[in-house]
Amino acid sequence: MGELKCHRCAVCDGYGCPGMLPGLGGVFEGKNFQLNCEGWHELFDAALARGLGDEIRAISVCPQQLRCGPVTGAVENIGYAREADFYLPYLSNAAKAGFGLCVGDGCPDEKLKLGVAAVKELNHTMVAVPELVGGGETTAESTTVKAAFFLKPYPQEKLFERIEWIRPYASHIGIDIDSYNIVTMRNLVNLERKTAVQLEDFRNHTKLPFVIKGVFTEDDLALVREVQPDVVYISNHGGRVETRIGSTAQFLAEKASELKKYCKEIWVDGGIRTKQDVQTALYYGANQVIAARPLIRATFDDHYAETVKELTSC
Repeated sequence: MGELKCHRCAVCDGYGCPGMLPGLGGVFEGKNFQLNCEGWHELFDAALARGLGDEIRAISVCPQQLRCGPVTGAVENIGYAREADFYLPYLSNAAKAGFGLCVGDGCPDEKLKLGVAAVKELNHTMVAVPELVGGGETTAESTTVKAAFFLKPYPQEKLFERIEWIRPYASHIGIDIDSYNIVTMRNLVNLERKTAVQLEDFRNHTKLPFVIKGVFTEDDLALVREVQPDVVYISNHGGRVETRIGSTAQFLAEKASELKKYCKEIWVDGGIRTKQDVQTALYYGANQVIAARPLIRATFDDHYAETVKELTSC
């Protein structure tokens, strides 16, 4: 199966894997990975000081409010012996738990195609999960288990080709705008920093709810104001891209009210480890909360049910 590129720390907070790239660590010696984890504690403590702790703890967390993160690079980043061994177990575990699905993009193209194949396989092996369908009646001919797909910011023509690969299996399609700067893909492929015009062009081709993923800076906010996507996905790629220093938790707390003027939903990831983290994210304005590293490890080590209990209350 391979060897997990993770030290299996008792607390997954970025301090046990500084600079482990490829691997599950982060850039800047794991600084933003660490801040992401700490950020949810800081927000909760700030609310607690204002007498709001019980209000946050009372928020019910159901699986439908969570998604598995869009993950690729199973060999170089996770430690699987074969890339193909990761996608179906990872997505199947999430779907069976009632979580929404996210599928990522990567280099080579095999990674995206393996994600598509896994979602396709789920439609043959699972009873439809209503929350993943987006509502409405399904038929035997329709695809019932769908995922939010996040494409890397390739040149436009390559993106349009990828849209055709994923559209039958997609509930949402987005662009991972910060990944033009991701260390693990640097010098391997031609990625671009997308303009508002390019994002609008991309959205027109998707014909599905559009997500801008990787919103974490003032420049990103300017893009959101101009494009007004269906979903804004706050992320610093788990601390794996070279961007400003900070946490997604703090960004959510500071910017959620403004972002809601320009989108229908806010999604957020980064450092989500416990039900209280999820509750805190929901309290501060998130509609969907995404976890990756805990679900990766739970899939690899086969303790998914325990991880689900740590994140939910329904």
